[in-house]
Amino acid sequence: MKGIRSIEVNLVGVPLVEAFKTAHSVKDIQRSVVVVVRDADGATGIGNIDPSPGYSKESVADHFRMLRDHFAPAMIGADPANIHAMMARLDAIDPAFFDAKAALEMACLDLVARRAGISVATMLGGAVVDEIRFNAWVGMLAPDEAARQAVGWQAKGFRSCKVKVGGDVDTDIDRVLAVREAVGPGFEIRADANEGFSEADAIAFITGTARAALQLVEQPVAWDDLPAMARIRRHAQAVGVPLMADESVLDHASLIEILRLEAADIVKVKVMKQGGMLGTRRMIATAEAAGVRCVIGHGFGLGVNTMAEMIVASTSLNVIEGVECVGPLKTRDDIVVDKLDLSGGVLPLSDAPGLGVELDASKMERYRLDSASIG
Repeated sequence: MKGIRSIEVNLVGVPLVEAFKTAHSVKDIQRSVVVVVRDADGATGIGNIDPSPGYSKESVADHFRMLRDHFAPAMIGADPANIHAMMARLDAIDPAFFDAKAALEMACLDLVARRAGISVATMLGGAVVDEIRFNAWVGMLAPDEAARQAVGWQAKGFRSCKVKVGGDVDTDIDRVLAVREAVGPGFEIRADANEGFSEADAIAFITGTARAALQLVEQPVAWDDLPAMARIRRHAQAVGVPLMADESVLDHASLIEILRLEAADIVKVKVMKQGGMLGTRRMIATAEAAGVRCVIGHGFGLGVNTMAEMIVASTSLNVIEGVECVGPLKTRDDIVVDKLDLSGGVLPLSDAPGLGVELDASKMERYRLDSASIG
């Protein structure tokens, strides 16, 4: 395999369909980093990360600069097929910046798979499903509006949705119950608090929504309060509702601590947050060995990152149906040639070489940002 000749690091900002509010932030643009790796023969691979406040430890501008100034120069001449050696070299530069490492790994896997004429799913051992179903979402809306929105997703073909909570508990309960009444019993509902509850409020919410038969309650309290997560989980088990950790899942060590403390029934993983596709796949396997299932997906990813998460999800039956990598539904445009159409709630898994998407040069120019302009 030829060594890496050049690495291009780009910062882009793609407008969202509307402003999105969570317990962490409100945003109307997705700022992302796009990496293009070229080998000595001119073969290319692409990677993309989409850091968001509350989910990534470092800002998108920090990841851009780390890649441009440190990680990318260190990888010139390296073998793009040797991901283990690449990660060891990057870890020696800085043990953090998992998102930035994921961008390079993604691009290298894409390059190597393209050269071999196979999909990245095949490189990871093969897909065990032939289509990917997506999980819709409902924001922190008034109960009647939340119900209408959920019914809209159901009519389009979605089988599940996430309802954002983590504000006023009574309003959150009313929102979830309104959604359940509107969609009926055959539609899965997830409630995501994004760390917005106190322990007492989390327990009140789980008790108050018991008749909604939630598929899961996600990250009710602060990421670092695993003892509270464990206590809430025990209460949720009595009600029959699984508890999922999201923000608490940082790296493999944090996953093992969650499992040790029995602080979650389900864990959520993201390719960029877990430092790449291989690392994410290893964490899914660890969770599976402990009898804990996984949800995968970062909700604001552009097309490249979305494909990476779809591919990882396709390689394990331990991943719950309804992946949450639904960023293309939230963006007005994308930086790939053919914007992924998730509007029906399902996509067949592509067997195209690499990640299966191509960058659109004109859109890359249209949405290019200066890192100094965002901090």
